Amino acid sequence: MATTTVQKNIRDRFQDVMPEILKKHGVSNTLAGPRIEKISLSMGVGRAIANGEILNVVSEHLTQLSGQKATVTKAKKAVANFRSRIGVKIGCRVTLRGERMWAFLDKLISLAIPRIKDFRGISPKGFDGRGNYNMGLREQALFHEVTLDKLEHNQGLNITITIKNSTDAASFDLLKALGMPFREAAAKK
Repeated sequence: MATTTVQKNIRDRFQDVMPEILKKHGVSNTLAGPRIEKISLSMGVGRAIANGEILNVVSEHLTQLSGQKATVTKAKKAVANFRSRIGVKIGCRVTLRGERMWAFLDKLISLAIPRIKDFRGISPKGFDGRGNYNMGLREQALFHEVTLDKLEHNQGLNITITIKNSTDAASFDLLKALGMPFREAAAKK
């Protein structure tokens, strides 16, 4: 069943802006242009070493945000200052592809980012030199799936948008065209 919406779907916007981005960056083949491959979400929960119940709650929240079950990550190294040992559960992560990826990106741009307090734009310094973009959110409560009654611990969320066949400038233009609200500073060339 098709539904009508006021705003275009983010995947449709991606298809509309691709010819402009390809022309701007001198790419003639559409398959050689930048495209979003996956979005990786992760939460590191250092407090889970002392209280394992926190990790269950955070994993449940990440599962609700992404629509996909979160996997629990374990420590690879023992660090005495953090009281961690090898194999101790310290975080959770999810990798999104396909429809879930596009749905999460739409939710991030249109719902979560506008709810950030004192928002002045996202930093364009999050590109890694290969066209991928990394950003962090201070709390997962920005998403409407998280019920504030159950939220006992505010937890940060790391988001990595992996863009294939791209440079930092092309990725910046692509994300900006999709509606990512960057600050006015210019992107790295």
